Amino acid sequence: MPKAYAFTEHGGPEVEAFLDLATPEPGPGQLLVAVRAAGVNPVDWKLRAGKRRPGQGPLTGPEVLGSEVAGVVERVGPGVTGFAPGDRVFGNPVTGGFAQYTLVPADIAAHQPDTLSFPEAAVLPVAAATAYDGLRQLDLPAGATLLITGAGGGVGVAATQMARHFGLRVVGTASAGKKEFVESLGAVHVPRGPRLAERIREAVPGGRVDAVFDLVGGADLAEVAQLLTDRQKLITAAAKETVAELGGAPVERARTAAVLDEIALLAVAGVLRPHVTATYPLERADEALRAVESGHTRGKVVIEVTA
Repeated sequence: MPKAYAFTEHGGPEVEAFLDLATPEPGPGQLLVAVRAAGVNPVDWKLRAGKRRPGQGPLTGPEVLGSEVAGVVERVGPGVTGFAPGDRVFGNPVTGGFAQYTLVPADIAAHQPDTLSFPEAAVLPVAAATAYDGLRQLDLPAGATLLITGAGGGVGVAATQMARHFGLRVVGTASAGKKEFVESLGAVHVPRGPRLAERIREAVPGGRVDAVFDLVGGADLAEVAQLLTDRQKLITAAAKETVAELGGAPVERARTAAVLDEIALLAVAGVLRPHVTATYPLERADEALRAVESGHTRGKVVIEVTA
């Protein structure tokens, strides 16, 4: 039977396990995809820990981890158009991506360009799409200054690259060890730590920023919010409740195939480099998730699945 890496109840890493699960059957509007690569994201361990998506019911059985995949269509469900067996696709699975097979809704799947590898395509649906949605939400004019907290992580790397492409000046906070990496993306690096807002003012001409794209939450979010006179230009992908108290808003996710197509075009053009920095085979999915859960990864971590 096909293998998958799942959690059996909410908790820590001890509730994760490799399981043999039946191949899922595609329903109306769904694609059965043979997974070739799956991106690893903080949301994966957060779901295991007990965070549920809006509208998601309680855990009723094993739940396969993984929120973004790239692979090959095996079968299409009733009513699906535009996709056929053998197509290379990427998107957001509904039955988990850390597996040999998964189901992906056709309306949040896109054709994978031939010039992108499976690992490169697999890291686009969550991090890059979140970055794209956030930048469109902020709708800043060219020349504006954008502060990105957590610029060295998956969403931050994508947001920095796209923001620079859209003509924005970018200041990115990250650990001191990521200074060279963040600067290679075209951003001004400010290390996290005490007096963060003050040090950001010192690093920015005129001492002001026009918007904040937060990917860290916590004390960093509360401090950098002070840099803005217009809190409508404060968004976060990390702390929905806190940002509302500060007068900002969470990133509004589009979750459409059209966004995936746009991101794929940016990747093909070289504007968006996926920056896959570590790959693991499915048999080491636990190690891949531990790397991301540590909070110290740079770029994106991917699980590769052998055909």
